Amino acid sequence: MSFLNVVLAETAHVALPMPTFLYGLVGLVVFAALGFVVWSYRDVANRHQSKAKAYADAHGGARSDH
Repeated sequence: MSFLNVVLAETAHVALPMPTFLYGLVGLVVFAALGFVVWSYRDVANRHQSKAKAYADAHGGARSDH
């Protein structure tokens, strides 16, 4: 037998700790949780508009000549 056949024959009998569809489910849950974390940071800069306006006024304001 070739080396590839030996390797494939040995790896064909690997016992997984859980059914294969659960690996996809775990990945889906992880990505959903990370997506929620990213989603929770939406519009953070605009939460305190009074502070942002006060800061902009104190530091020269927003310039539109960029």
